[in-house]
Amino acid sequence: MRINIKVMPFKFSRLLVLCLSLALSAGAQTKKSAFYIVPLGIKGGIDESNLSAYMVGATGSNGYICLDAGTLHYGIEKAIGKHTFKVSAEKVLKQYIKGYFISHAHLDHVSGLIINSPEDSTKNIYGLASCLETLKTHYFTWESWANFTDEGQKPQLKKYSYKPMEPKKPVTVDGTGLTVQVFPLSHSNLTGAAYLVKSNDAYLLYLGDTGPDEVEKSTRLRELWQAVAPLINKEQLKAIMIEVSYPNEQPDKSLFGHLTPNWLMKEMSVLESYTGTGKLKNFNLIVTHVKPPEKNIRKLMQQLKQQNSFGLNLIFPQQGKAIRL
Repeated sequence: MRINIKVMPFKFSRLLVLCLSLALSAGAQTKKSAFYIVPLGIKGGIDESNLSAYMVGATGSNGYICLDAGTLHYGIEKAIGKHTFKVSAEKVLKQYIKGYFISHAHLDHVSGLIINSPEDSTKNIYGLASCLETLKTHYFTWESWANFTDEGQKPQLKKYSYKPMEPKKPVTVDGTGLTVQVFPLSHSNLTGAAYLVKSNDAYLLYLGDTGPDEVEKSTRLRELWQAVAPLINKEQLKAIMIEVSYPNEQPDKSLFGHLTPNWLMKEMSVLESYTGTGKLKNFNLIVTHVKPPEKNIRKLMQQLKQQNSFGLNLIFPQQGKAIRL
């Protein structure tokens, strides 16, 4: 009996440890990240080595979409240097990226796509019809560049296929497990785009360049916030990726369809009017398209932190460094 008395607590403690381990493991699995984001370029402006482009994949998958494509090769090399990818840059470009979703056709969002097209593999370019028309008539022409697409000037090299998107109508990207919806945005004199990416029951919202509704004389941001608010309340939207190009000192007449910390926080107030007070606390907000010089970038980052009355989890991406959400 004495032996049994000593052994039983030992067995019980082992059982307790096992149960706790299983519980912790289950908890870790329920909190497993849904998205793996690789910033290939994070800035707007004059730094051609670091312009807007974000690879997004479902966690555990090597199939990615690329949200904008201002910088590709240099960003992929930076990611390899930071051990984000452990394969060649050629493999990432040709095999990992399954398609491009372009928010608008300004050069800082498409130059990497154009320059890298001779070395790329066959895939689709998605976007609003107006955006794809600009690519067709101004970039992939034999006057400015070879036509690597299946439309426009002949000869058509047929490496890329244009895939016009209709607002809010989901498209599925083969090889990624992702579906994507597009929402129009106002960007000065043209229509930009936001993309809502879905993986299983999780979502990620990426906005291309956009100005505030009040300055743009638009309701497009309000309509977008109204659409995604229920996903925030259900904790399905993992993050919003949104531009802040200038510090607050930039006058409204010189925004050219961009945001400042002041205007971003005003837009967050509109979003909170749909989610309910306090629902944005600890919500992930990834700040994109910051514009040099560096002193301005530091200033706008400081302003964002100071004005963050919502308790948002502000994330400032680094080129080549993965973000798990």
